[in-house]
Order: sequence, then structure tokens, then C-alpha cells
Amino acid sequence: MGFYDRHILPRLIGAACAQPDIDAQRRKVVPHAEGVVLELGFGTGLNLPHYDPAKVSRLYALEPSEGMLTRARTAAQASPVPIDILPEPAERLSLPDGAVDTVVTTYCMCTIPDVRAALAGVRRALKPGGRLLFCEHGLSPDPKVQRTQRLLEPIWKPIGGGCHVTRDIRGLIAGAGFRIDQVETGYRPNAPKWAGFDAWGSARPV
Repeated sequence: MGFYDRHILPRLIGAACAQPDIDAQRRKVVPHAEGVVLELGFGTGLNLPHYDPAKVSRLYALEPSEGMLTRARTAAQASPVPIDILPEPAERLSLPDGAVDTVVTTYCMCTIPDVRAALAGVRRALKPGGRLLFCEHGLSPDPKVQRTQRLLEPIWKPIGGGCHVTRDIRGLIAGAGFRIDQVETGYRPNAPKWAGFDAWGSARPV
């Protein structure tokens, strides 16, 4: 891991993902988590203020980035919810089958190298009847915006830590064996359209 990935990128991602419009999106999904929770891409713990300690008994915080882990551990120390940090890739999730009640993923599916493998692991780790709560940005339905996304993605990926802006979030979730219970979509008001088309909602394993 180079200097940029270890020292610069975590600060950039932390600042970008702490913007008020993104925080407002987090508030739409994270408070619905309950029981034993797995969060993919814990980062600097920006979702922590939105968990309800009365509903969440334990949080497994998965964070594979060495540059993020120091910040993740600092955030975990101040959490009212018991946290176990999992310093591992989402594609190689170590939790046993049926270990969690809820999986939370916010603005991290864009950077997971093999997102299909990660979702397969999520499905395996969820208990029967468990729920996936998601809020992710990805491919716009507007062909003009799509063209911009495809043009900019090769430039943006190395700057944004491997962030893909052309992933079809709903298609990926459904293709991984989930039934989407509810979903909303829209552009965040303070983001460029090529980076700001969000899909948020919940899904359950079929």
C-alpha cells in the first residue's frame, strides 16, 4: 500500500462521505438495523451515530483497508454498541453461515473488487429471514449521464480508491439471490449526476 492509499485517500473518503447530503441518506437506512449486524466498508464509522443501541446487540465492522483501520478502531472505542472489527475483504467473509440478522452497506459496493462474491458471502452470513439494508450510488437510468459515467470512471477509479460509478446496484443485489422488498432512487442534490445517483432500501435472501 502506497503513501496515497495509506494517508491521503482515507482523509479524502472520510471528508467526502461525511457530507450532509450523504449523512441524510444514511439516516434513511441505518436506524432500521437490528440484532447482530454486519456492516460492510465500516471506514471511519460514519454510520455509528445512526445505529439504535436498543435494537443492535453487536456490530461486526468489516474494513479491509489498512489506511482506514486506525480510524475504524478509534471510532469503535467510542461506540455504545459492542463492535468487532473484521480486517478482511468482503469477498472472503469469515463469519459462519447464518451469523447475522442484518447487513448494512452504505457507499461501499462501488469499491469492492468482486462485488458479486461479496454479496454471495452476505447472503450466506444472513440468518433465514435476515435483511440487507443498502444505500449505494451507481449507474444512472439517464443515457446521457451513463455516457459521462463510463467516460469518467477510468479516471475516477484510481483517485477514488477503486470507486465504480457504473454499477447497477439493484441488478447486482437481485442477481445475488435477494428479493428487494423496497427501493427508492434519486440524485443527491449536492453531487454531480455522474457520481450522485443513489439507490436505497432493503432486501431479503430468496
